[in-house]
Amino acid sequence: MSRDVYGDALFDYKEKGELSHPLLLHSSYGDIEEMPVEVFYRQDDDIPELEFIALSLCDGKVLDVGAGTGVHALYLQEKGFDVTALEISEIACNIMRERGVGKVVHGDFFQYGGEEKYDTLLFLMNGIGIAGTLEGFRKVLQHAKTLMSDRGQLLFDSSDISYLYEEYKIKRPEHYFGEINFQYEYKEQKGDLFKWLYIDQETLIKIAREEGWVVQILFEDENDQYLVRMEPFKEDSTSLRGGTTKQSLD
Repeated sequence: MSRDVYGDALFDYKEKGELSHPLLLHSSYGDIEEMPVEVFYRQDDDIPELEFIALSLCDGKVLDVGAGTGVHALYLQEKGFDVTALEISEIACNIMRERGVGKVVHGDFFQYGGEEKYDTLLFLMNGIGIAGTLEGFRKVLQHAKTLMSDRGQLLFDSSDISYLYEEYKIKRPEHYFGEINFQYEYKEQKGDLFKWLYIDQETLIKIAREEGWVVQILFEDENDQYLVRMEPFKEDSTSLRGGTTKQSLD
């Protein structure tokens, strides 16, 4: 197994307040981006509107999936929420503990489970991307149901990245265009390749309905990023009857 170069960069930034080398993200569509590591150490004032809306909608016991360095978990904890931070990077988990996150679990979402049930499953900063593929998204939704209480909800954001292929004249892949391969690089060390999913609203709603979920599109910004609230369909549910709604929380 290769080094956790993402975790190494997070640790170095925590220790020094800056990086001597950039954290790079290689993508299957040919781009190399520099990841702004400081976003993983944001203060409340720097949290964008979309994420604030999601945090304001959290309810009951919260599972923060892909919690990173604990920006959202700490915010919720300070508001009095019972929040568990789930993170696959062991280095990031140690950073969260140092920063004061009370409940930290080092693990993979797809393997996570037990007696504990959550009222809110939170996947922010496109955390739903862990699905990797459209089939993986189905698996996320199926597994999410096993982790949720009877009043459970799913909150996440994603993006429609079709503009990449139009604006930058990138050839569309044969598979779904939002299924991207990524690889981190830090200090000339590369991490493992991993799949990440960006899903457009129409595809999301179609799959969600097939898997028995009701969808609300709550917020959309100027960068084709949008916020979703979902809950499993219930025969006696009146709150979101009809399957899909759109609303703005300006």
